[in-house]
Amino acid sequence: MGTQLQNKKVAILVANGFEEIELTQPLEALKNAGAQAYIISPEKDKVRAWSEKDWGKDYPVDKTLTAAEAQNYDALVLPGGVLNPDQLRIIPEAVAFVSHFIEAGKPVAAICHGPWTLIETGELKGRKMTSYPSLKTDLENAGAEWSDEQVVTDNGLVTSRTPSDLPAFCKKMIEEIAEGEHTVNEKGGFYGLG
Repeated sequence: MGTQLQNKKVAILVANGFEEIELTQPLEALKNAGAQAYIISPEKDKVRAWSEKDWGKDYPVDKTLTAAEAQNYDALVLPGGVLNPDQLRIIPEAVAFVSHFIEAGKPVAAICHGPWTLIETGELKGRKMTSYPSLKTDLENAGAEWSDEQVVTDNGLVTSRTPSDLPAFCKKMIEEIAEGEHTVNEKGGFYGLG
């Protein structure tokens, strides 16, 4: 096991219907890099994945959304799947949880439909992003600069399009979490390495 992310605590926020591989591959990458990764969910004991065309496995919830405190985590991962972010973005506690990471300049990694939840934070103006193609207009309407690339990084915000981008997504996610927080400047922009 690596030590690149030793002592880093990473929240993975999901509701029922997240794309299974978009949780399992980042989770494995985080653990291999030495991070402590926690599945956070509005569900109490377990949360159910979506696996391409049908329901997938159930995964144990490490902490419920209402019990999780965003300030206790160093980074956030938002897997996709259509059902998952569509639920999260209408739960005020989920939006507040996600907003903490964006406002604090903590690394956030969102893939596929995962960026849908980010729109609700109101913090995407001028941010460079990608996503599943059907979210392009939604992200542009939220003020993001969307591009069709395998992985896009903007001061700690890592986004990718589809499961085929997972290798690049996981690599960049690890790099950004290792860098840590990106400091917000007085104009609301970021000082940082990414």
